[in-house]
Amino acid sequence: MTLDILPAPSPNFNDRPDGCAIDMLVLHYTGMQSGQEALVRMRDEAAQVSAHYMVEEDGTIFQLVAEEKRAWHGGVSHWRGDSNINDRSIGIEIVNPGHEWGYRPFPDVQINRVVQLCQAILSRHPHIPPRNVIGHSDIAPARKQDPGELFPWQHLAAHGIGLWPTDLSTATNEGEIDRLLSDFGYDPQEPHASLIAFYRHFQPDALQTPDLEKSRAILRALLDLATK
Repeated sequence: MTLDILPAPSPNFNDRPDGCAIDMLVLHYTGMQSGQEALVRMRDEAAQVSAHYMVEEDGTIFQLVAEEKRAWHGGVSHWRGDSNINDRSIGIEIVNPGHEWGYRPFPDVQINRVVQLCQAILSRHPHIPPRNVIGHSDIAPARKQDPGELFPWQHLAAHGIGLWPTDLSTATNEGEIDRLLSDFGYDPQEPHASLIAFYRHFQPDALQTPDLEKSRAILRALLDLATK
């Protein structure tokens, strides 16, 4: 399938380190009042921020940085022991005003295009494992909330993008929660923030009603899926 992608080149990129494989896909929300405002900012050299792609609420896809180049989207971050996330990742900004400007559900047409774009990216980069398809809050839990608890991660996983535990019947709820979070990939230096980020991604109802037994079972199931 060929995607219609509009070029919107950004000056905010540089070369990836020699020999650095692309093995992560990071999803963000723009967190600004409009997609146009976000697009302008990511193309402003003074802003020093960018992403490889941006997906508007109407499904329009813009490409700002070539995939082989290093976009500046992750900031200070950590995943699975690595802090150089921009070096090895592709970043997608998904237009949504975010928690500051009126966080709202993502339109179906937008999510459908995100799914198509992610599938195309994963087909080109077979070194991205499902456990490395994550959100900005997963890699920067003390700073970021995006794409947030309304993002349909389960829907993406059903289309082969990322992980989602569909069966907890055989998963145990044993183990220290901080260790399980770290084993999956979260920053061990930010245990509380990492737990909140985990809730946003995998257990959004726990933001209101925490259930650590279920959290541990989900993490056990995720770790099992990640090794298959």
